[in-house]
Amino acid sequence: QVQLVESGGGLVQAGGSLRLSCAASVPIMSINIGAMGWYRQAPGKQRELVATLAQGGTTNYIDSVKGRFSISRDNAKNTVYLQMNSLKPEDTGVYYCNAEYRQTYYSRYLEVWGQGTLVTVSS
Repeated sequence: QVQLVESGGGLVQAGGSLRLSCAASVPIMSINIGAMGWYRQAPGKQRELVATLAQGGTTNYIDSVKGRFSISRDNAKNTVYLQMNSLKPEDTGVYYCNAEYRQTYYSRYLEVWGQGTLVTVSS
């Protein structure tokens, strides 16, 4: 079973930047890892998808972060990043790393989650 550990959250003023990291316990380019992504959950709201990175490199973002956030990976470090620029108070929330993982090539993908890292953007 893969484990995901997030880091990089914190308190930042509006307009500032943060880079979140998600370290995986297995090679992220493994044939058993599918897409990876970042979700966030604001206080009192449902968890929402922020950005995804497919194995082939295709990225997708929700409209509210396009042009400000960037998802990327370092295969050598088995780490996925979320670079967040021009942060706004509405970006505040707990950010979770997510990965599709299967134990064998013939297994179905399951979703794996990290423990989350808190991002607070002050106005």
